[in-house]
Amino acid sequence: MATITFKGNPVHTVGNLPSIGSKLPNFTLIDTSLKEVKNTDFEGKYLVLNIFPSVDTGVCAASVRQFNERAASRDNVRVICISKDLPFAHKRFCGSEGIENVVSASDFRSPEFGTNYGVTMVDGPLAGLLSRAVIVADPSGTVIYTEQVPEIAQEPNYEAALAAIPAQ
Repeated sequence: MATITFKGNPVHTVGNLPSIGSKLPNFTLIDTSLKEVKNTDFEGKYLVLNIFPSVDTGVCAASVRQFNERAASRDNVRVICISKDLPFAHKRFCGSEGIENVVSASDFRSPEFGTNYGVTMVDGPLAGLLSRAVIVADPSGTVIYTEQVPEIAQEPNYEAALAAIPAQ
């Protein structure tokens, strides 16, 4: 169980992020066209999982914009932006923002995602939503970087996440 904060108040998650060197846990999420997205769909590429509570908050929206600009333009990298928001909310947000370089996905059909990745918040005002975290896996699906953002209202460390991926 990780302890993070929301506006300075302690919040707990169901567990911890996958450890560096471990295999990325399998997942099946739903994209904006209501199709399944699986981690195995991206084998052979670096995979950045940008996990957050809701695309309808400023910090979460900023993280989607930042990864869309910074990482998704790299040929060897795929970014999946993940929250419990319905695929319709992801589609609305990405459409209005012109975001085309990331995959937006919902875990609304797969509550085990938050448990398997240790990111479901179990208490506090956002209980049941996903915490803010970034996980990077190499082309073989091995975790090479993790960040459980300590304060939900804070953006992740984009530079550190992307530095884990070798330049092309």
